[in-house]
Amino acid sequence: MGAYESFARVYDLFMDNVPYEEWGSYLTGLLREYGICSGTVAELGCGTGKMTRLLAAAGYDMIGVDNSEEMLEIAREAEYEADAWSAAEAWDEADETDEPEEYAELGEPDGPDELPNGGILYLLEDMRELELYGSVCAVVSVCDSMNYILEEADLREVFSRVHEYLEEDGVFIFDLNTVYKYRDLLGETTIAENREEGSFIWENYFDEASAVNEYDLTLYIREDGETYRRFEEVHYQRAYDLKTIDRLLADAGMELLAAYDAFTKEPVKEDSERIYVVARPRR
Repeated sequence: MGAYESFARVYDLFMDNVPYEEWGSYLTGLLREYGICSGTVAELGCGTGKMTRLLAAAGYDMIGVDNSEEMLEIAREAEYEADAWSAAEAWDEADETDEPEEYAELGEPDGPDELPNGGILYLLEDMRELELYGSVCAVVSVCDSMNYILEEADLREVFSRVHEYLEEDGVFIFDLNTVYKYRDLLGETTIAENREEGSFIWENYFDEASAVNEYDLTLYIREDGETYRRFEEVHYQRAYDLKTIDRLLADAGMELLAAYDAFTKEPVKEDSERIYVVARPRR
């Protein structure tokens, strides 16, 4: 079973401790600092689209890319619900104005394509085989999506694909979990959480020789009434040091501009749990 196939149904439930708004503000700040204030941005590993929607709300034309059909289905549903709410507010506002005719052509929406706010383009793709319809001004990837790429050759291919679609003055911003987090904080631990809608048990293992972190998820997801269905998933992530990232970016025609201790502008430290990397096409 692929990563997040069952977990997709309760992913947002168990990730409600992630301060997405703060993460979105930090990412938007980086984009603007490096000159990306508008335009088309692609998010790799977009999952259920929470960050994608935040960046869209910040004014970017968003493309969300993920290899989980289940995750993208939830992302599309969430966008449709948000757009439907906005449309309903627009119609209510029109009813209260003297010029409702400007909304008369909208009609009653019955699908995402008919909503007045436009939409996010979601693509079901493996980032190693990324294909976009044209160039973008930025590519971003957060929530340790890059750590799921286990082989250097595959990560180099992702970087090459990003380079292919980035505009000449575009930027690539992504985060990574660190060896310190996997080895010293997660290590060999068991994490469990129980909710009314579902429960999970996370058994973690880290192999320092290969720098691969494995976590086995056992999920109990509520279906009807008091019935819970059990699912099992195994996830693998790899830690990469900055020297390796710099080399792979260079191999792909990119240059490393900066690396930060996550959510700061401080350089990467020995005890950084998550880092942000900023790169661009080599000039």
